[in-house]
Amino acid sequence: MDIAQFKPKTVYVTYVAATAEQVWQALTDPAFTRQYFGGFSVDVEPRQGGAFRLLYPDGRTHIAGEVLDWSPPQRFSCTWLVEGMKEFAELPVCVVTYDIAPAGEAVRLTMTESHSWNVPDAILAGGQSGWPAILSGLKSLLETGKAPKLEMAPPPGFMEAVAKAVAEKPWLKTR
Repeated sequence: MDIAQFKPKTVYVTYVAATAEQVWQALTDPAFTRQYFGGFSVDVEPRQGGAFRLLYPDGRTHIAGEVLDWSPPQRFSCTWLVEGMKEFAELPVCVVTYDIAPAGEAVRLTMTESHSWNVPDAILAGGQSGWPAILSGLKSLLETGKAPKLEMAPPPGFMEAVAKAVAEKPWLKTR
């Protein structure tokens, strides 16, 4: 995989009144992620090249990938493939990167979702609506001790765009 082929398509920045170590733990500890990530828990082998998974509450794999950068508590980057939903399993992997930087009495958390193909806007809309909700939950959990229960659904046209992309495989035509 040529990481240089991946271009940022979704970037979300939030400021969290916590330490870098607390934000890092919230991103990489299963007990934390379960509280703000819709019941999903992270399972990560803490090293570059290690396995990354996001697990359903029953332990099945929803997201699978490989750790690309493990630099606690500043940067965590991994490939991201939705295996737990057959509609998505044929899409190319994307790269999700969390950057944590000091910002006065808080830290700046930047999540970047990068892709190697020209992803349709209707598919990008899923992450553009999902990431703010997920990371707002992380922020609330660290700042107040409680993550809000959010109702989330795919944006209009999202599932149709995924089905079309899987059928047409436009990423193969750009190589």
